[in-house]
Amino acid sequence: MKKTDPRLWMWSEAIDMLNRAERMHRQMFQPAQRAETTARHRVPCWEPPVDMLETERELLVLAALPGVDPDRINVAIHGGTLTIAGERMLPPELHRATIHRMELPQGRFERQLALPPGRYEVAHPRVVNGCLAIVLRKV
Repeated sequence: MKKTDPRLWMWSEAIDMLNRAERMHRQMFQPAQRAETTARHRVPCWEPPVDMLETERELLVLAALPGVDPDRINVAIHGGTLTIAGERMLPPELHRATIHRMELPQGRFERQLALPPGRYEVAHPRVVNGCLAIVLRKV
């Protein structure tokens, strides 16, 4: 292949784009600053991905929260919106370790979901396979 071959140029551009995307991803998920003392007053750093499924009697919301302590998760319904909030704590090893890769977002999170019309009550949130499973019974 010649130096001016468009395949070389396209390949080079694709590699550059992937490298830029990787840098942006790393910057986006840097550990949150601990400027304030309580998680309740800090601005959320990230949103967990969710699935929402509806059956005849309930809504099931699954939020991907691997590594999050269930005691640090709050679930509430206000005005037709489900709010899932909490914090993924930095591992204590972070203070004495060299980071080679850190892709799981850390710090405070919050996700708000508009619910389908109706009235709901939170039946029993629980952690299943790294996901918070929230069952909302239709009332």
